Amino acid sequence: MLAFCNLGIIATEQRAMNERSTMSLHVGPVRAVGVWRSFRCLVVLLAVCCVSVVTAPAARAENWPCWRGPRGDGSSLERNVPLHWDGRTGRHVVWKTAVPGEGHASPIVWGERLFTVSCLLETKERLLLCFDRRTGRLLWRRTVITSPLETKHPLNSYASSTPATDGQLVFVTFLEVSGERVPARNVSRPREITAGRIVVAAYDFDGNRKWITRAGQFASVHGFCSSPVLFEDLVIVNGDHDGDSYIVALEKATGRIVWKTPREYKTRSYVVPLIRRIGGVPRLVLSGSKCVAAFDPRTGRRIWKVRGPTDQFVASPLFDGRYFFIVGGFPTYHAMAIRPGGSGDVTDTHVAWHV
Repeated sequence: MLAFCNLGIIATEQRAMNERSTMSLHVGPVRAVGVWRSFRCLVVLLAVCCVSVVTAPAARAENWPCWRGPRGDGSSLERNVPLHWDGRTGRHVVWKTAVPGEGHASPIVWGERLFTVSCLLETKERLLLCFDRRTGRLLWRRTVITSPLETKHPLNSYASSTPATDGQLVFVTFLEVSGERVPARNVSRPREITAGRIVVAAYDFDGNRKWITRAGQFASVHGFCSSPVLFEDLVIVNGDHDGDSYIVALEKATGRIVWKTPREYKTRSYVVPLIRRIGGVPRLVLSGSKCVAAFDPRTGRRIWKVRGPTDQFVASPLFDGRYFFIVGGFPTYHAMAIRPGGSGDVTDTHVAWHV
């Protein structure tokens, strides 16, 4: 019987001491030991946003299939979750398994399988890893791409995008560096950075690659992170970057690009879109490119937008049934509540409050 929560990847105290390229994968709530300063962003993300609870009987457990869980809002329907844990003593830790490489992506869970991604710095391999949920045993690992390491922010990693699954296939995204160096945009001092292409790939639960697609160009001084979102038969990826930005949707079965919508501005953001039904109609809401906008996820057509309130965003939107809540970013900080609905520019009509 398993009744423990919080799948998390953190660097262990031993790793901080010997600087080996190894992480630890825990089932059970995660506590940072000796590495809070270097890895605090990673630990906070996983402790708050990546809860996946396994309760008895196992058939009642809720899958955790993507970034921020089954509803994209970090919520879980599970109950009786342990509130205290200790990685050193093993309290409320079911198992602990070494993970090759490094990465900031959240693990995902479907049934008896747990998936996450990683990067081997020495060989420059970007990996997809599959574990047994109950035992922590590594079932298989696959090299998705081998590519030079991209320019990134010190707090980013080379495997930051959380995978997504529909129970049949697992979808991953990485940046494949082209070897070209380009001037960095939207920075305080001139420099050159790597440029590359967003790679989207699909694997079945046995580790067989079904397809791989280069979805579009990407360059950012802060590196890459764009967790895929699934909707009906589509895989949707945000391509906001310091170049010709876009949102792109690929067919889940084949990797064929179904639609690709250009963005207005050439500026990086790292937001995972949120899809909600408004009056029974699906809407994909995304902050970035100096606006907040809603799209038809089936076609990529933009329905409405709110200008600003800033240039760059990272946090995913939230929706409480009445308002979309947005926070960002850079160069100034803002929080905003937006009423859904409308069309075109709704800045003056649908912003409920803004601070």
